[in-house]
Amino acid sequence: MADSDGRAASTHAAVPDPLPETGMSEGTLIVGGSQAGVQLAVSLRQLGDTSPIVLVGEETRPPYQRPPLSKEFLAGRADLDSLAFRTPGFYADSGIDLVCGERVTEVSLSASGPVGSGVATTASGRELPFDRLALTVGADARRLPLPGAHLGGICYLRDHDDAVDLRARLATAANVIVVGGGFIGLEVASAARAAGPSVTVVEAADRLMARAVGPVVSEFYLRAHRRRGIDVRLSAGVTGFEGERGQVTTVELSDGTRLPADLVLVGIGVLPRTELAEQLGLTCDQGIVVDTHARTSDPTVVAAGDCTVQPHPMTGQGRVRLESVQNAVAQAQAAASTLLGRPNGVTPVPWFWSYQGDLKLQIAGLSADHDDQVVRGDPDDESFSVLYYRRNRLLAIDAVNRPADYMAVRKALGRGATIARDRAGDPTVPLKSLIGDPAAIAHRTDT
Repeated sequence: MADSDGRAASTHAAVPDPLPETGMSEGTLIVGGSQAGVQLAVSLRQLGDTSPIVLVGEETRPPYQRPPLSKEFLAGRADLDSLAFRTPGFYADSGIDLVCGERVTEVSLSASGPVGSGVATTASGRELPFDRLALTVGADARRLPLPGAHLGGICYLRDHDDAVDLRARLATAANVIVVGGGFIGLEVASAARAAGPSVTVVEAADRLMARAVGPVVSEFYLRAHRRRGIDVRLSAGVTGFEGERGQVTTVELSDGTRLPADLVLVGIGVLPRTELAEQLGLTCDQGIVVDTHARTSDPTVVAAGDCTVQPHPMTGQGRVRLESVQNAVAQAQAAASTLLGRPNGVTPVPWFWSYQGDLKLQIAGLSADHDDQVVRGDPDDESFSVLYYRRNRLLAIDAVNRPADYMAVRKALGRGATIARDRAGDPTVPLKSLIGDPAAIAHRTDT
């Protein structure tokens, strides 16, 4: 989700010139076979770019969707083929040179060639020259540097191999400990509980999903997961692990509690991958700093996806890091336009989702700065939503099993409109009927 440090993000006036359409062009190098990387390549072609495109990724398999790994894939309802972004022949048919199984370790910009050009080198020694560079390198799972963290049975979930390993271990696990009460942790906990073992969630904060949702929703999920047989422990830190014959057997908590475990999933967030950006001297601050056009501090280099921090999409102020499919796609589209010399200024409304068993959470907007809220429906019915406001203006919604409410707020925010706070709490009135006229709202604000 989002982190903000309140500082203003840098802006860039320079825009790289579009490449000449000649056979001598090295074209665009996209480093990272992520959602953003694939979308950027596709967007370049959709915008008419005919110069070479090389998309290079570390994994030996073609790019695939990651969000289902902690949900449908872990539950056995999806396989790798169904998660692929594109059919096997798509890349060649589109003139996209897909390079799998190569990790870019060095990248440098040319001091004498065209502005923005350079060369990247992979771990195997392969050189990839480019005229334009895009970083879509994603993020790595944050690790726990604790005693015993090397033991077998302590897992992370970031890529397909992680998910395959975790799914196999779940088949025989008796005591599963999930460290972290965010989206990934709770999604895995739900899937694990459905498979039968004892499941305990250990969260260091005083509520679940604290970075993503408001207290009402956190409290609802706490009770809902406990009703489903998951032991949730809040304000509980992990201090270490113990094992036998190289396998984890115990999780030690800061209050002295020792929890039996034969499988541990650590889901405590991610660390944006900034190594290549730092090599290039780009500004990094909990991610690669970009502007609304996906330009880095060197405007000839663009970046998109989980590796970036950007201006707040609703206010333009401060910096936020958004880990979502929607943001990766939107940034990649902006990056493609920028590389072609025609940056666009469209900033879509952020949206997110987390499906935890039969509890479907959908979020539109960002609620971090709200000063008021409206609860719509009864949380005890496991179908409700919370609308967040600041100075009577709608900021966001957390909707649990209420897709119509979510879609109405997403539509309103996309139009720059609001929903009257005094009527939003009546669940018998469709929210879509309460969306105000943006022009009238602006007039009332001005007066």
